[in-house]
Amino acid sequence: MSIAANTSSDTMEHLSVLTAFTAFGLGFIVLWAIRRRVCKSSFRNIPGPAPASWWKCLLRNVHQLNGRHGAEQWFKQLAETYGLLTTIAAPFGRTWLHVYDPKALYAITIKDQDVWGKSMQNFNKLLIVPGLLTTEGAQHRKQRKMLTPVFSTAYLRNVTPLFYETAHKLRDAMQAELRDGPQGVDVLRWMGRAALELVGQGLLGCSFDPLVEDIEDSFGESVKASCEIPEYWIWPPASGALNSLAILRLTAVPFIGLGPAWFRRKIVDALPIDRVQRMKGIVDTMHRHSVEIMDEKRRATRCGNEEQLAHIGDGKDVMTVLLRANMMADAKEKLSDDELVAQISTFILAGMDTTSNAASRILHILAEKPAVQDKLRREVLEAQYDGEILFDRLMELPYLDAVCRETLRLYVSIAECANRHSPVRLLNRCALQDTVLPLQEPIRGKDGTLISQVTVPKGTFAILNLWASNTNKALWGEDAYEWKPERWFAPLPRAIEEARVPGVYSHLMSFRGGGRSCIGFKYAQLELKVILSVLLSNFGFELTEKPICWNHAGVMYPTAGKESRRPEMPMRVSQL
Repeated sequence: MSIAANTSSDTMEHLSVLTAFTAFGLGFIVLWAIRRRVCKSSFRNIPGPAPASWWKCLLRNVHQLNGRHGAEQWFKQLAETYGLLTTIAAPFGRTWLHVYDPKALYAITIKDQDVWGKSMQNFNKLLIVPGLLTTEGAQHRKQRKMLTPVFSTAYLRNVTPLFYETAHKLRDAMQAELRDGPQGVDVLRWMGRAALELVGQGLLGCSFDPLVEDIEDSFGESVKASCEIPEYWIWPPASGALNSLAILRLTAVPFIGLGPAWFRRKIVDALPIDRVQRMKGIVDTMHRHSVEIMDEKRRATRCGNEEQLAHIGDGKDVMTVLLRANMMADAKEKLSDDELVAQISTFILAGMDTTSNAASRILHILAEKPAVQDKLRREVLEAQYDGEILFDRLMELPYLDAVCRETLRLYVSIAECANRHSPVRLLNRCALQDTVLPLQEPIRGKDGTLISQVTVPKGTFAILNLWASNTNKALWGEDAYEWKPERWFAPLPRAIEEARVPGVYSHLMSFRGGGRSCIGFKYAQLELKVILSVLLSNFGFELTEKPICWNHAGVMYPTAGKESRRPEMPMRVSQL
């Protein structure tokens, strides 16, 4: 009787929560219908593709943004056909802007950055609260001010031996796998494991994966699962592959800030979607372990227990450095306990993707271009001493630097699905107030007139196509779509200098620009160069008979052919 009563009570509670959520949703749909007329009047003269989805009442162009194989080509055609600014048909009859005009990018990311908020902010606050990725305004500036010195050149020079320690463990583990000679290896798997351990050692001061042996770690498994979320859900069956969480984010953003935290939690608990519940479990596990890590570090720091702080990486990890800096800061500058805990999840999401995906992409390219692989290996071996390269020398190696820059220019592989601080293909921003977007190059309206600025109503979403900016032929030349590391040895085209692209890195938007640029982009570069230098000096990489196909997702990932959905990158690896 008690069990039945409890079950009935839980069911009624879930129904009441869903009813309330539905009522709020219908109210917002009405408001959207009203605002739709405003947006249409503002953008009626701006060209753009017609919605191609038969499910026009909801998805419109969104399925083209999320297709596993077609999205990359669709964005390329969008940029080539419609130019630096165009419209996109969005869910619920809304109109979004697609932008890569340099002056417009400057306005959104630097000049008017407080006018343009992160469009997925409320959704991300359910996952990471309140870290650098999710805060806005004064709170974001305070956190960034505290964190910026942590990623200084002096710190990176100090942490380089820690990176080599992890890279050498990766080398030893791969050598053990190849003890019987050259064979097929899933390189992506090893890059992912190494990236996870680099996050643990360098950012958090703990070990997730010793690499030389397989162990179970609940926190590590949750971290891996959070970064493996680009699994796909066919919905509806005829519309192609769509990321279930991506669709939920796109359609549910206005509802997510409703009510207090306990109400939102009950809504999530009541949602009958397996992947939402899976993500909830991952977030809960990561938060619980983050609190445990922070409590342990705080106790050690307050008690002056240097031996405990130095247990991993001689106390050089980012969180230890941050805690010490926070203790010495003025009261008004200090970060709260919640903010400190939130940085752990922030660092995890920020640190996983660059090393694993960029290193995998570079190794794929080098396997396709053996002469380039040999040339890069010679440069690395000449600079090495006792299996390592000193920080300053490593960062200055010209060919290694050119290979990394060119790969990050052409293959920025991450959309801002999780708002990671890593190389980014697309950014989403939302106008927090009515504003005007200036254009460097006027566009031609549907009526034939030239448009040099666009009036943008409050609530408008803008998709910033950073890949299109990095491959703009008007700036980079006719070979902009080609992978040519040699372009970095000559002066860049004058058009690039004059365009004043607002990127924080090499006239590229890969690491964004302005107050929300990637705070750890030099850290990411160092990770990438250390891993590549160790691998190339010890192994050779070749293609196998299995084709490698890169799939569009929140994080672009390789599979063995287009039909496969399993993330992997099989290569023939041999010891040198």
